[in-house]
Amino acid sequence: MKRSHELIVVGDLLLDRDLEGAVERLSPDAPVPVVEDVCAHERPGGAGLAALLAAGDGRDVTLVTGVADDAAGRRAVALLRAAGVTVLALEFAGSTPEKVRIRAHQRSLLRLDHGGAPGTVGPLTSAARRALRTAGAVLVSDYGRGVTAQPSLRAWLREAAPRIPVVWDPHPRGAQPVTGTRLVMPNLAETRAAVGGVLADLHAVTAAGRALLDRWQAAGVAVTMGAKGALLVSADATPLAVPCPERPVLTDPCGAGDRFAATAAGALCDGALVSEAVVRAVGTATAFVAGGGAASVRPPDAEGSSATGYETGGGAPLEPIAGLDAARALIAATRSRGGAAVATGGCFDLLHAGHVRMLAAARDLGDCLVVCLNSDDSVRRLKGPGRPVVSATDRAAVLAALASVDAVVLFDEDTPETVLTALQPDVWAKGADYTLDDLPEAKLLASWGGQAVVLPYLDGRSTTLILQEALHHDSS
Repeated sequence: MKRSHELIVVGDLLLDRDLEGAVERLSPDAPVPVVEDVCAHERPGGAGLAALLAAGDGRDVTLVTGVADDAAGRRAVALLRAAGVTVLALEFAGSTPEKVRIRAHQRSLLRLDHGGAPGTVGPLTSAARRALRTAGAVLVSDYGRGVTAQPSLRAWLREAAPRIPVVWDPHPRGAQPVTGTRLVMPNLAETRAAVGGVLADLHAVTAAGRALLDRWQAAGVAVTMGAKGALLVSADATPLAVPCPERPVLTDPCGAGDRFAATAAGALCDGALVSEAVVRAVGTATAFVAGGGAASVRPPDAEGSSATGYETGGGAPLEPIAGLDAARALIAATRSRGGAAVATGGCFDLLHAGHVRMLAAARDLGDCLVVCLNSDDSVRRLKGPGRPVVSATDRAAVLAALASVDAVVLFDEDTPETVLTALQPDVWAKGADYTLDDLPEAKLLASWGGQAVVLPYLDGRSTTLILQEALHHDSS
C-alpha cells in the first residue's frame, strides 16, 4: 500500500552499470586480473537511485530531473518508470553520466566514467510545478551536474522550505542548499571540502557541522561518518551522535548516501522529527551496506520483470532496523558467495537464554540469519492483551545487537508465510516446542527446495515462566 504523502526527488540523473564476473587468474601479458563470465546489471544512479530506493519503500515518488536525449538517459528513465517512479523531465543540454564498475567477488576492481560534464537545465515545466505543489517532502539529490542550480527550481525550493521538509544531499561541485532547508546531509569528505582543515575527532566534526549550519541557514546538519554513524547538529541543541547498529559491513559502501537520504526524507515526509529521521536513516543505510549496497539493487527491467524480485511497493516496513528489501539483499549477497541463508521467527518478548542459544544454533546452520519478528498486534493476537511486554522496536533492536543475527524483519500476520515466501531462505529453524510434523512452514519451505528444522531450547527457560515469577515476587 502506498503512503499518503508523495515524495518528490529533485536532482541529477545518472546510469550505473556493474559488470560482474569471476577472477581466477592473472593475464599472461600484464599483471592484471582476468574477469570472466561477465554479467551486466544496470540501475538508475544519482538522484535516480534515491528515487528508486524510496519507491522500493512503498512510496509514491516523482523524480524531477534533467534528461539528456541519449541512450543512457532513455535507459535510466525506462528503469525508473518500470519501478513505479514518475519521471518529469526538464530540458537538458548535455550527456547522461555513466558509471561502469568492473567487479568480481563483491569487490570493485575498476571504475570507468563516461560523460558527466555539467549541462544546461531548462526551467520548471508546468507538470513539475504541479507535482511540487502537492509534495509531502522534497529530497534534493545533488550530483553536481547542474539541476540543483536551475534558477526557477531554486526559487521554488526557497519558497517551499518554510512549509514542507526540504532535505538536501549535497555535492562539492553542486549548488548551496537553500535557506530554511530542514536537513542537510554531507558526508565527512564533503564536510571537509566545505570547511577545510582536518576532521580528526568528534569535536572537530561538531565544529564543522555548526559552521555549515550557520553558512546554509539550515535547521539541521547531519554529517554522515561511514561506520561511525552520523552526527546531527542543530541550533541551540546538544549534538546527537547516532552510532551504526552492530551488524556485518561488507566492502562496498556505494549507494549508502542515497539510502540514507531516501530514508531520512521519507521519515520527514511521514511527520517524523529530524532526530528520528536521522536515527532511522543510519539503521537503514547500515543494513543496506551489509546487504551488498547498490550492487544488490536489481530494479525491474523496462518490460516490468525482475530477476531478483525487487519490489516497488508493499507498504511501509514496520521496523527501524532492517526492512524486507535489506534482508533480501543480504540473502542475495550471501548466496552470491556460495553461502546458505537461514531464517527463524517468533515473538521474542523478554529475550532469555533459551532464545540466545537457539539463535546461535540457527546461525550455525548457514552463513546469515534473518529473524522474522511478530509485530505488536500479531503478538497481542497470539499471546493475549497483556503482551507484548516489550515493543516491537525494542525487541528488534535487542535481536539485531546479537552477534548471531544479521537482519530483523517484522511481519503483522499471525504466521510468517508471507515474509518467508518473499525471503525464500534455504533453512527455516524453530525452537523444539515444535515437531517437524506439526511445523506449519515445512511444506512451504519444501516448495522452493528449502528445509525446515527444529532446534532445542534450554529447559526451564520461557517468557511465560519469567513473567509468572515476576508477578509472584511482586505479590509476595
